[in-house]
Amino acid sequence: MISDRLKTTILNHLDLEDYDIQDETKANTVPGWDSLSHANVILSIEKEYGVRFKSIEILKCKNIGDLQKLIDSKTK
Repeated sequence: MISDRLKTTILNHLDLEDYDIQDETKANTVPGWDSLSHANVILSIEKEYGVRFKSIEILKCKNIGDLQKLIDSKTK
């Protein structure tokens, strides 16, 4: 289950007030999260959590739930 912290970080960066993000949500289905904004969204997440991701780690994430698992593995 994705955290409110991750949801808030993503939605704030994309300037979205209220969008329902679930574990199975894919980046390309979130308004404003396109190939141009992808790197900036990831940078915002890294800054929020104080972590760094390798490119291969991000490429392995198929949805937001996978991204949450990646964050959890780096913060616990």
